Amino acid sequence: QVQLIESGGRLVQAGGSLRLSCLISGPNFSTYYVGWFRQGPGKEREFLAVAGWTNGGAYYSDNVKGRFTISTEYAKTTVYLQMNILEPDDTATYYCAAGRPGIDYYSPHDYPYWGQGTQVTVSS
Repeated sequence: QVQLIESGGRLVQAGGSLRLSCLISGPNFSTYYVGWFRQGPGKEREFLAVAGWTNGGAYYSDNVKGRFTISTEYAKTTVYLQMNILEPDDTATYYCAAGRPGIDYYSPHDYPYWGQGTQVTVSS
């Protein structure tokens, strides 16, 4: 079992940037893929990006490709989500989640481990 803690969410103006962090701990944490999701008010949880620790591969939702970048820092057991050119529609609670290789990375239901979330608010 692994534990995840998100941080970095805050109020930011439209057009600005923000970097979220996801600290992961637990045995064999590097065997998990880590995904970022968000959930806005009255909306379903939405996939944003996912990455593994060893092969450098990453996958993105079409909604954020080119604006958001996921990266991993093994020494700090942390996964980042760099978000640029933020828009008011990006306002949401952002979550990181961990799942084993082979799951449907786009489906939140396939991730067994979740952080508590961090709030991002983008003002216009």
